[in-house]
Amino acid sequence: MVKMVNLLVRKAAMPHDEFERYLEETHAPIASELPGLERYVTSIPRDASRAAYDAIAELYFEDSAAMKAAFDSEVGQRVQADAAEFLDQEAGETLVVDETVRVDR
Repeated sequence: MVKMVNLLVRKAAMPHDEFERYLEETHAPIASELPGLERYVTSIPRDASRAAYDAIAELYFEDSAAMKAAFDSEVGQRVQADAAEFLDQEAGETLVVDETVRVDR
């Protein structure tokens, strides 16, 4: 299992509440359709004024090939185009990691 962690930063002109609504109502439904996506989680800070990032998105795939195929797909292209509409892509970071679960109660 490979996980992509996106540390999301909204465009400066977009208020945080509008960002949250856009992420939940517009972007997440598109991203949910990525082929080969096994799990998709978004997290929004409880106090956005104290956070360096506006949200975190975690996308899980079977392996790196499945992740690449997802973003090379038509849906993947739509996801990336939509992200450019509301995210400051230069400010956020993306990590591709192998997850190790230490506790799962």
